[in-house]
Amino acid sequence: MAEPLVSSSGFQCQVSSITDGDTLRCADGTRVRLHAVAAREKDETCSPGHPCPSASGASATAKLAELASGQTLRCEQTGTSYNRVTAICRNEANVEINCAMVQSGTTVIWPKFNAQRRICG
Repeated sequence: MAEPLVSSSGFQCQVSSITDGDTLRCADGTRVRLHAVAAREKDETCSPGHPCPSASGASATAKLAELASGQTLRCEQTGTSYNRVTAICRNEANVEINCAMVQSGTTVIWPKFNAQRRICG
């Protein structure tokens, strides 16, 4: 896997696909997990120990697609999770996607990670 283009301000991600409501893939192969955000899985379940939004996984996936598909995002890496980069990303309209997903009601804030690095800031 190619390393994302990293600078002091983060990295850019040309979005190639939306995996689900909290994960997307960049054209360079990097998988990005939205920091401090929890969405239902594709099968509409929530993993044990994870916050569980009332909205469907399909609605979260559709919202993330609306916010990010085909765009070049500016992302700030916050860590890693299961071979994914965790990050806070802004789209071409300078909207913080992590926060917009929570505000849309399709995902919820994951308090444990939000305490480490706040979103919606």
